[in-house]
Amino acid sequence: MQDAAAPPAWRPDGPNLVVEANNAEYLPGLPDGAFTMIYVDPPFNTGRSQRRQQTSMVRSAPGAGDRVGFKGHSYSTVKGILASYDDAFEDYWEFLAPRLTEAWRLLADDGTLYVHLDYREVHYAKVMLDALFGRDCFLNEIIWAYDYGARARRKWPAKHDNILVYVKNPDRYYFNNADVDREPYMAPGLVTPEKAALGKLPTDVWWHTIVSPTGREKTGYPTQKPEGLIRRAVTASSRPGDWVLDFFAGSGTLGAVAGKLGRRFVCIDSNRQAIDVMENRLAPWCGAVQPADEEPAATG
Repeated sequence: MQDAAAPPAWRPDGPNLVVEANNAEYLPGLPDGAFTMIYVDPPFNTGRSQRRQQTSMVRSAPGAGDRVGFKGHSYSTVKGILASYDDAFEDYWEFLAPRLTEAWRLLADDGTLYVHLDYREVHYAKVMLDALFGRDCFLNEIIWAYDYGARARRKWPAKHDNILVYVKNPDRYYFNNADVDREPYMAPGLVTPEKAALGKLPTDVWWHTIVSPTGREKTGYPTQKPEGLIRRAVTASSRPGDWVLDFFAGSGTLGAVAGKLGRRFVCIDSNRQAIDVMENRLAPWCGAVQPADEEPAATG
């Protein structure tokens, strides 16, 4: 890996890119106004390392395994790849603020930024983004509600994330919710059968399950977000052929959604484990991963 300050040459008619780089060094090399939609899911500053261990069960000789399964057969637990990243920063906003400033610069005049955080930092982010974008550019605070994980006993369990949505220009931003997936009515008996069958347009509260631990979508990367969640944002805030960006790309969910919806994407991460996941997951829509000192491939 060479100097990450020399990014691949991006061009509007170029290939989709997955780049292994420090985003603070890479982003300044991208041109102003290049992206219609930017989604970022930065580390949440939980103060701990995020880890996920893949395991599998292998049949073993009778009595030799560490688990007993169906019909008394013995099985051994085999630990697979350990995915992890550091989620602790001495000064979180010194880390995040310059990156969000770059996001403002990179948005097209009709562009939209989605910043995915949780209850620990979202109130600080709202104040900072109001100052950076202007309060009139605040569009929504989306609440992603789910029901999975630990059950707190000494407080109300936290079962939602916050997604702050800001637009570059409040008079020109692109938004089209006509094609997003609809939700069931909570009281279908109160609407006509036709409306109940069609479903209702989503509000700013999105009920969506996490990525299933046993589902086909699962990559094993910690904090992977479900495609259904990101698909709604991409569908509403970009058109087919538009460029979208994620510079905390992780498992590459934005890239996977963008590829399926006919959008062009740039996904950036400095974590080698994330790059390995994206190399496999995003292969149908882009060529080889671009280290930050190389030119992009000729085709996407």
